Amino acid sequence: MRMKWKSWSLNKHHHLLVKFAVAIFLVGLAFRLFVARSKGFASDSESPVLEEEHVQKPDLKPPPVEIPDNEDQVPLDIVTEKCDLFTGDWIPNPSGPTYTNKSCPLIEGHQNCMRNGRPDSGYLYWKWKPHDCQLSQFNAKRFLKLMRNKAWALIGDSISRNHVQSLLCMLSTVERPVEVYHDEEYKSKRWHFPSYNFTISNIWSPFLVKAAIFEDNNGVSTAEVQLHLDKLDKTWTDVYQSLDYMIISTGKWFLKAAIYHENDTLVGCHICPGKNLTELGFVYAYNKTLHYVMDFIAASKHKGLIFFRTSTPDHFENGEWHNGGTCPKITPAKEGEIELKDLNKILRNIELEEFEKASAKAADNEVNLKLLDFTNLLLSRPDGHPGPYRQFQPFAENKTAVVQNDCLHWCLPGPMDFWNDVIMEMVVNG
Repeated sequence: MRMKWKSWSLNKHHHLLVKFAVAIFLVGLAFRLFVARSKGFASDSESPVLEEEHVQKPDLKPPPVEIPDNEDQVPLDIVTEKCDLFTGDWIPNPSGPTYTNKSCPLIEGHQNCMRNGRPDSGYLYWKWKPHDCQLSQFNAKRFLKLMRNKAWALIGDSISRNHVQSLLCMLSTVERPVEVYHDEEYKSKRWHFPSYNFTISNIWSPFLVKAAIFEDNNGVSTAEVQLHLDKLDKTWTDVYQSLDYMIISTGKWFLKAAIYHENDTLVGCHICPGKNLTELGFVYAYNKTLHYVMDFIAASKHKGLIFFRTSTPDHFENGEWHNGGTCPKITPAKEGEIELKDLNKILRNIELEEFEKASAKAADNEVNLKLLDFTNLLLSRPDGHPGPYRQFQPFAENKTAVVQNDCLHWCLPGPMDFWNDVIMEMVVNG
């Protein structure tokens, strides 16, 4: 009886050794398969390399970050904790932009800095990082899937048009949109993504209220703007209820010379010497307009998602748009190095105040109104403007030529692309 027990014990011991050896073998095999699979992901997920003749990478090269494309196998690094997405720093981004001026034909000439001959490229290799949380890279494929059968519109001035181009370029890495509409001046446009039945519109409405504008594409005016402070611009209100998502903005245009109308009556002006009108100033007009716009939105019962975006800073030095201002910086500014200009502060304060007033009313009416406060995010990017490279090869014939600088709009690719990271996070996680 004892011999049988001993034999059974030895057999059991031998069985355990065999199991242990098999387990070690399986762990080793799994590890080798995991390494091989990881290498496969790395090769598939590298960001597109910019053409050498257009872009030269900076010397600063942190370790590359792998971002696999397959959303079904690798979970998106979407922010789960709540944080202030608009307070943070620009950190090195060695992978660079997801598109180039060659891969995206939708960039308008004035923002196509690489094509126009901008010699430095360091401005392309930074990304926005909020202080208190991680922010996922914009995922064009997932965004398009979320937007199936939906309609977006970006409503405002040329900064909105600048942003539309950025968003379209990022989405075109998955599918090239088809332009299906433009107005006579090509200022309002609409694009369609056939595979997703998704449309994006750029609606030109720089004041958001009714306005008669006498200005060319270079910003030269022949007369004051005729501005009706109590009449919303039908260009956007007529399509308002048909839109699922909107980004509405305004700002800098209110600094222009203008004649103000209310109840079809002249009430005053901003910068109108010799007109025998009361100088009311742009603050009066901006307050009135934004209050009217916000009240319309808050009472609208709209069932989609509406973003209101604050105005963006410019970085003109030693002058302004038409009197020799330049923006020569080629690196982001450090914290505290640049202060928001007084005029920008005034605009932003009015925007935040009117948004705050409308928020409670919007919530009561179940209107989903959110704030995109990108002012400070771009304040630290004086390097991101076209500057003299709003024109094609401005110094090709004369190295010392005096040319107009654009220190208001943004190069594409460039800092504005990271607006889309923030917007996707807010769309996905609310």
